[in-house]
Amino acid sequence: MTIFRSSRGRRTSAALSLVTALALTAAACGDDGSGSAGDKGDEGSGKGEITFWDNNGGVRTDVWKEIIKDFEAEHPDIKVKYVPVASTEVQSKYNTSIQGGGLPDVGGVGAAMLAGIAAQNALEPLDSRLKGSALDGKLNDGMLESVKVAGGQDKTFTVPTSASNGVLYYRTDLFKKASLDEPSTWSAFYAAAEKLTDRKNNAFGYTIRGGPGSIAQALDAMYGQSGITSFWDESGDKTTINDPKNVAALEKYVGLYKKVTPEADLNNDFTKMVAQWDSGEIGMLNHNLGSYQDHVKALGTKKFRGIPQPTLEDGSRVQVSNPVDGLGLFKSSKNKAAAWKFIEFAASHQSNSKWNESAGAIPAHKDAAKDAWITKAEPTKLAADALNDGSTTIVQLPYYLPDWNTISKAENEPAFQKVLLGKQSPKDFLDSLAKQLNEGQAEWKDQQK
Repeated sequence: MTIFRSSRGRRTSAALSLVTALALTAAACGDDGSGSAGDKGDEGSGKGEITFWDNNGGVRTDVWKEIIKDFEAEHPDIKVKYVPVASTEVQSKYNTSIQGGGLPDVGGVGAAMLAGIAAQNALEPLDSRLKGSALDGKLNDGMLESVKVAGGQDKTFTVPTSASNGVLYYRTDLFKKASLDEPSTWSAFYAAAEKLTDRKNNAFGYTIRGGPGSIAQALDAMYGQSGITSFWDESGDKTTINDPKNVAALEKYVGLYKKVTPEADLNNDFTKMVAQWDSGEIGMLNHNLGSYQDHVKALGTKKFRGIPQPTLEDGSRVQVSNPVDGLGLFKSSKNKAAAWKFIEFAASHQSNSKWNESAGAIPAHKDAAKDAWITKAEPTKLAADALNDGSTTIVQLPYYLPDWNTISKAENEPAFQKVLLGKQSPKDFLDSLAKQLNEGQAEWKDQQK
């Protein structure tokens, strides 16, 4: 099953990264790693202890511990120290350790943060290690291309492990009770959100993400409704993010807050939003494939479905790209040989399949993508089908900008909350965001000359 298509040679801002930065829990602090960015590290003996930072800590801890146990059984001379880190903290933790020391040997590094970390010379290029390894020719070509472009230096700084499309989860039991059809179009989505809301009885049609991770979800809703298919205009200099069609789409989307959503949504991150949906009387939830198993555990498979994002009335679907997740080898590692063995094992067929089945995500390993569980996990299968049937256009987000993660998270998530509260207009918010992005794009282009 080929989910991604390579775009080598089209290194423009319009064709950059392809479809997991999952919002996660469980922080870890302290200098538990191997060194700082100025440290060139060493190949080491290929034995001993290595440190692994899981950027999916808390949510994927159990499956990572299984993979580590399997690895240590196969490599009894290597011990893996597991450190769970929350996605809301992982980039700042990496940045702090780059400056002051304490980087791990191996860490989860997704495409969204890749350029910023690579620009600080903290990651080992992995192209030569991949060539001739057990992973050579086994990883999805499109995902490999995605992380190479996202790194901004035409080098592979992270081994791709998974990708996760945007999904609209809806409660089939509540829809049936209200005699509602599947929310497959945006008009059906808004109509259902309103009909399912009964605030007096604490029933809501939708839960909106107002806390960490809110920008990506808002962008998906904006471009999905506007139908705009490129993040940059034809010149490649100005973003379309504040196009009038996107402004109108955001106005409609944020208008859902407190009208058909719980007020607590203002501060909800991924884990709170998912827990609230799984336990309450809420009709719909936008997230990605990563929360599928959480919903199965809470609701079974009969009370909900996970479908691709709604389409426009003509049947066309526009989604923004979700960053490919991966494993990076830090240049300061004193035992790169052992660290690479762990990466190679974790990205292998069996381990990659195990991890992605747990997450409900799309595997990077080509053989894992053919495993039977893919067809049994309906949202994953539907997401793959939507990418391949010609109905979906992906708006590629500029992960290659070193400041992308900072701009789209720390600098603008508080501003988005002001929009939800009515303290800032959607237009002013998008104009401000566009200014930052245009400046970042200009700076990046200057560096490429």
